[in-house]
Amino acid sequence: MDTTVWLVLGAVAALIMLALAVVLLVRVFRARKLLVDAGIPLRSKALVWAAVIYTVSPVDLLPDPIYLDDIGFLLVALRSLHAAASAAGVRTGGGTRAKTPVAPANPAEGRPDAVG
Repeated sequence: MDTTVWLVLGAVAALIMLALAVVLLVRVFRARKLLVDAGIPLRSKALVWAAVIYTVSPVDLLPDPIYLDDIGFLLVALRSLHAAASAAGVRTGGGTRAKTPVAPANPAEGRPDAVG
């Protein structure tokens, strides 16, 4: 293979990594918006902003065409937010779907006019 093929493959790989970083960045912002006032500890919120700042900063552990370190920090921030949300009782995931109500074990418990 000649040099142009390697350059094209490198450019495609860089674009895929950039797309992954952008998708993860959008997910971090959505998760942060969901958890702003849900009783999430300051540590988890600060970790989100640290990951975002690291992603856009010019200082990296790996050179900029390689976004593995940025993606790794964003994933750590998302996992931390998800764990903090679960601990706070915030429903995570599922998007805009509504939860289906669970039927009570005793059918009489679900009716306000039931005596017993």
